[in-house]
Amino acid sequence: MGNILVLYYSRYGAVKQMAQHVARGVESVSTMEARVRTVPSVSPTTEATEPSIPESGAPYATLDDLKNTSGLILGSPTRFGNMAAPMKYFLDQASSLWLSGNCVNKPAAVFSSTASLHGGQETTLLSMMLPLFHLGFVMAGIPYTEADLNTTSTGGTPYGATHFTGPDGKKPISDEEQRLCFAMGKRIAELALKLT
Repeated sequence: MGNILVLYYSRYGAVKQMAQHVARGVESVSTMEARVRTVPSVSPTTEATEPSIPESGAPYATLDDLKNTSGLILGSPTRFGNMAAPMKYFLDQASSLWLSGNCVNKPAAVFSSTASLHGGQETTLLSMMLPLFHLGFVMAGIPYTEADLNTTSTGGTPYGATHFTGPDGKKPISDEEQRLCFAMGKRIAELALKLT
C-alpha cells in the first residue's frame, strides 16, 4: 500500500479543511493512503518555539514523511501571492532530499486559499511548484475534464485547487471547490500508482 503526503499549513482553518477533501480523494483509490501532516508556525521572535507535537490536528511533518511518500500534495494560504513562510521554511530544509534525488519522478500537486477572489491564488500555486521542480517531483494540475473548472464562481484553477474564503475568512468551501480538491487527490494517487 502506498501513501500520498498531504502536507499543509493553515492559520485559520480553510487550508486544513481543503486538505481533508484532498485526503478523501487520495483514499478513494483503493491501494493508497493519505498521510496528512502540517508544519509549525515560524515566529519573528527567535526565542519562541512551538511544541514538538501540535495540540490538535495533524502531526508535524518530518523530512522522512517527504522521503517515504509515493506522491505529494502541498497546501498553503496565500501570502502576498506566495506560499506562507512556515511552508517555505519546511521546504528549505529539504536539501538532503534534493541531493539524494529521493523525490524524483514522484507526482505532486498544490492547493491554496485566499481572502479575495483575485488575491494571488495562481501565483501562489506557481510559487509552490518551484521548489518541487527542483526536488524532481512531476507536477500535475487539474485538467479541464473536471467540469467544475468551467463553472466555478469561487475557487479552482488548472494549476491546482483553490478556495475563496471571503474578506472575513468565513466563506465555506463550496461544492465545486470540494469536488476539485477530491479530484486532485484522486489524480495524484492514480498517477503515483502509474509512476511506481
